Amino acid sequence: MPTNRRTGAPAASPRHQAALARGGGRPAYGAERRYGPGAARRRGLLRLLGVVVVLAFAIGAVLGSQGGSSAANARVLNFVRAWKRGDWAAMYADIDRRAQRSISAGEFAGDYEAAASTATVTKVVPDIHFHDESSGLVVVRMHVHTALFGTITADLRVPVRSEDSDARIAWTSDLLFPGLQAGEHLERHTSLPARAAILARDGSVLAEGTPAPGSAGGERYSPLGSAATAVVGKVGPIPSTERSKLGAEGVPTNAVVGTSGLEQAFETRLRGTPGGQLLEGQRVIATATAKPAPPLKTSISPAIQRAAVLALGSQFGGVVVMRPRTGEVLAVAGIGIDDTQPPGSTFKMVTLPAVLEAGVANPNTNFPDATSATLDGVQLRNSKGESCGGSLEEAFAVSCNSVFAPLGAKLGAKRLVAMAERFGFNHKAGLPGALESTLPPASQIRGELAIGSTAIGQDMVLSTPLEMGVVAATVADGGHRPQPTFLDRPSSAAHAGPRVMSPSTARTERSFMLAVVRYGTGTSAAIPGVEVAGKTGTAELGGTTCSAGSGAETEGAAEAATSESERESCATAEHNNTDAWFAAFAPAQHPTVVVSVMLVRDGFGGESAAPVARQVLETALESEGH
Repeated sequence: MPTNRRTGAPAASPRHQAALARGGGRPAYGAERRYGPGAARRRGLLRLLGVVVVLAFAIGAVLGSQGGSSAANARVLNFVRAWKRGDWAAMYADIDRRAQRSISAGEFAGDYEAAASTATVTKVVPDIHFHDESSGLVVVRMHVHTALFGTITADLRVPVRSEDSDARIAWTSDLLFPGLQAGEHLERHTSLPARAAILARDGSVLAEGTPAPGSAGGERYSPLGSAATAVVGKVGPIPSTERSKLGAEGVPTNAVVGTSGLEQAFETRLRGTPGGQLLEGQRVIATATAKPAPPLKTSISPAIQRAAVLALGSQFGGVVVMRPRTGEVLAVAGIGIDDTQPPGSTFKMVTLPAVLEAGVANPNTNFPDATSATLDGVQLRNSKGESCGGSLEEAFAVSCNSVFAPLGAKLGAKRLVAMAERFGFNHKAGLPGALESTLPPASQIRGELAIGSTAIGQDMVLSTPLEMGVVAATVADGGHRPQPTFLDRPSSAAHAGPRVMSPSTARTERSFMLAVVRYGTGTSAAIPGVEVAGKTGTAELGGTTCSAGSGAETEGAAEAATSESERESCATAEHNNTDAWFAAFAPAQHPTVVVSVMLVRDGFGGESAAPVARQVLETALESEGH
């Protein structure tokens, strides 16, 4: 009996075919009337049922071709889903033993990671397209999203073979990326646009130009010359630790990138978007146009930057200048943000508000004069062995260790550390390239001696000049801690930072810092006609043969020597064994500028660091219109 070629069912007889031909198409009105309304309704339902059956068959065929339940389809589906997750181990488990003998699991993962980096892949989205049983291939439509080349859509032709009654992927290297053909490799040729210029707050150039690819790099051109380098930094070849990350972003391997300062901090912003071609063998499958970034306007003031560098000179240390309300960094010289040292008595700017707010002492509290304090049986002497005491303001103004070390011990480690952390210690600085300033957790500061030494900025306390500038800025801004930034931030756009202390405590500390410059240890920072508020610090870096100190601000060893030569020798030893600090703001009642200075192994804060701060303050105030 003849059969239907498509379905395999018996073919209709010639007589039946003729009847179908005569009745094909829509029935005539007369015929519809002859069968009556009920019959017409039945015939309509039958036709509808036929359509449903045909559609169901078609949908089933499509669904079967797009995944179905075959072992081959299931294996490939597992493979591409694992690819989407970046699960190279699961993908490796899906390939056949012959392929596994030719490539190890580590090499397999490395090849896929390399291909993803070459194409700057950010996401892979597979979509089963169809299954060709006759050729033994499962063809998968892949949508590859990239950072540089947009979305690449291509077919992945996956060969499947039977192995131990199971379907396995007959893997070859052309499955590393959709569209690859046998013998082809994925390649990328990219280049960077001209590097963006770095501008000062007034729009003048701090750095511009693009060093040649593959060059040793160095400093870009700046009208400020070497004064700009301290904050702008340098460019050079990609560091080995960054090659993989930057390669995945499309940066060519021979590119010149920022290696320090603003160049490094804003590397992504300055280099722009790479451009180039992605190739499979000789075929270009995607292109991208290089897009230069616009100039980067920063908060740096050329005049203040030059002043900070000149004031620091050849001394090893750091200077940071900032606006207290907005946190804008106006200048950085030396190791102002990227090194830490014990802050010495500048840390009393942290201890004082903790003592006041805990009620351990108040401005009317008086203390007996003494040359030292004994904690846990160890004597902590005052600077140069002097006797001090009196009111809390007087003790702060002359940086009296015999008062503040016992106050710290009475306050306790928990409250002292909590206040320091409110000022920003033990937290990321929030400024690109800046180190974190730290002190141990309260549980690790045990005993009166450790707590007292911490209260005067010794023991395990470490700070950048930036952080002590933030502490001073917090006092200047009424107790709000500003967020440092290298970007130009108008005062109208500034938001009050987290509150560290009450406004009344901030006012009290401001008056105490004024006393430091008026009659205390910071008189060398005084500027005629301007009220300067500040705090000195002298951090001992370790005992000397002359010193009986124990990690405190012990500046009196020379006085203990018996002969003139011994006194001179001990004075020199002390000078070379201490860091000098000074942090200040001005004008005191309406502060616009904060300066923080640290000089490593360069004597005492009031003698070495305060004059440097005064020199920078004078230029900064003039630049700010005071």
